[in-house]
Amino acid sequence: MKRFAQKNDGLDIDRIAFLGRTYHEYLDLFGLNEALLGSGRVLDCPGGASSFALEAARKGCDVTACDILYDNSATDLFEKGKKDIAHVFDKFDEVSHLYTWDYYRNKEEVMDLRNRALDLFVEDFSGCSAEGRYIPARLPHLPFPNGMFSVVLSGHFLFLYGDRLNQDFHKACLVEFMRVCSGEVRIFPLVGLDTKPYSQLDEILQFLAEKDIRADIVQVRLEFQRRADHMMRLSRNVISKEVSHGN
Repeated sequence: MKRFAQKNDGLDIDRIAFLGRTYHEYLDLFGLNEALLGSGRVLDCPGGASSFALEAARKGCDVTACDILYDNSATDLFEKGKKDIAHVFDKFDEVSHLYTWDYYRNKEEVMDLRNRALDLFVEDFSGCSAEGRYIPARLPHLPFPNGMFSVVLSGHFLFLYGDRLNQDFHKACLVEFMRVCSGEVRIFPLVGLDTKPYSQLDEILQFLAEKDIRADIVQVRLEFQRRADHMMRLSRNVISKEVSHGN
């Protein structure tokens, strides 16, 4: 899924990277707890090379991951993941001032976690036990029925790549996430690769309000990119109507 980056002041990568994060990183960047994850089916979209689905499954959670690249072989995904880790972190030192080190100790720790997530993901992806856990899908269309998931997670994609994914695409993805979700949709982060807030967030919030979707901006525990310490939490507005019966 190659795309060409526009010139900006952030991490200038020329494609949407196939990177992954671990289960504990997911807990902190999405403000999750195990009670919520165990309350119903969970969708991770796009799942990338994350080990979250596997690690959550080991804890008894029902997680499905989907990604445009999941129709590739495990070998191809492993090679792409390794290349993208190298590609991103080769450029990282040039923009290290855009990152904070309160959560991670150093770049080496971050790379170790990305490689660990990739290794676990590929092992699971290639195994028979993963049948049905990884589904190829091309946003903004998902191959799932309405309300199938109680929680939908979408990390390090939509607003992060706001310089190359237009507002209409963002809107379509958010509506689709809500279609397949009976509970909450959580999206992280709300900044771009340059750590600047997504410039059209107000328009997105207005659009959601018009769709009767509640959008809360919530602080989370994990901040790596500076100012990337908030997620968007979406749910349906519940409108209660009193029906009175007169004589």
